[in-house]
Amino acid sequence: MQLPQWLARFNRYVTNPIQRLWAGWLPTMGILEHVGRKSGKPYRTPLSVFSTHDGVAILLSYGPNRDWLKNITATGTATIKRGGRTAGYADPRVVTKAEAAQTVTGPARFVFPHIPFEQAVLLTRTGS
Repeated sequence: MQLPQWLARFNRYVTNPIQRLWAGWLPTMGILEHVGRKSGKPYRTPLSVFSTHDGVAILLSYGPNRDWLKNITATGTATIKRGGRTAGYADPRVVTKAEAAQTVTGPARFVFPHIPFEQAVLLTRTGS
């Protein structure tokens, strides 16, 4: 399943600014900080983020054609604020949800396989 594009546009302008108030603090929520590959402008995108053995998994609820994914793929790195802490990540890889589910840890490992999306992005945590 993939959510409709009109909802992605609505979220970008209405929901995301509100979610940025708490997304960096709530479990399974995070704020992806990235830079526009064309504009050079900094962005802060709230996303559902799940811990993995060596980093994080982010479900692609609107599919792989997302600006934030293109931006982090172009640089190869990302910064994510989760639980009030900011960490660096690298090596973004689009994988199937089943492949990502094998790496998810903690209580979310029981829920992750049942969320109705097809693909995910895996990121490896860096030293920063």
